[in-house]
Amino acid sequence: MHYLYIITIFAIFVSFISDREKTIKALKIAFKKLVKVLKPLLTMIIFVSLALTFVPDRIIYEYLADSSNNKFVAMTIAAFLGSITLMPGFIAFPLSGILLNKGVPYMVLSAFTTTLMMVGVLTAPLEKKYFGMKVTVIRNVISFGIAIIVALVTGVFFWEIF
Repeated sequence: MHYLYIITIFAIFVSFISDREKTIKALKIAFKKLVKVLKPLLTMIIFVSLALTFVPDRIIYEYLADSSNNKFVAMTIAAFLGSITLMPGFIAFPLSGILLNKGVPYMVLSAFTTTLMMVGVLTAPLEKKYFGMKVTVIRNVISFGIAIIVALVTGVFFWEIF
């Protein structure tokens, strides 16, 4: 991760040498966008943190991580939760890391994050408005199917199915 910071600083330095005014203008724009995104980001982090605080680890483990439980049931639960949840990727992936540390299998995390990114139950009304009901349903059903396939393939690659 540190090499990305070094590359970024180097790129800004080269840009600054090349055209000082454009670089300063770009940095001001970037800062304004960061400030604009900071409030929703912090709000989402707070809500996720509260949810993880109030939902006991035992429940997360029981429904999503317990190996005696059917992994396909856990995958289905995770896919359902991902489908009805609206969360940006920069929150979803760190959340998946936390769940992984709590023992949730990769297959279940794959189902959760893939449906989270591809299936939009909460955004369906807006999508229906622009694309129509038929396209919205078809897209969500196909996306859900692809997410399940991705989760199963993930399970195979990480030896969680066999």
